[in-house]
Amino acid sequence: MHTWDLYEITCDADVLHGVKLRGRIRKFSIENSISCLMENASDKENTVRFALTAGSDSSKMTEFIQTLLPNASITPVLTGVANPVLSKLNVNDVTRYEI
Repeated sequence: MHTWDLYEITCDADVLHGVKLRGRIRKFSIENSISCLMENASDKENTVRFALTAGSDSSKMTEFIQTLLPNASITPVLTGVANPVLSKLNVNDVTRYEI
């Protein structure tokens, strides 16, 4: 099973939703053969989350995002998550659920 490392992009100076940020990150990741998932956060204002395959070097992605948004903060939030949900981090806590 694949696992993922999750990151948050936040920025006080720029709007992150509705500006095609996710599309530009997606295109960059495709052109650079980077496996990447991304979603707008629904549990935190003006936040976009992305996930990279666990253990991947995030520096290339971080540098690209910084070129788009020099004032952005990119923070790792979770590591080694199987089948991540990016819109709400608390959903990734498997102890919350029963089968």
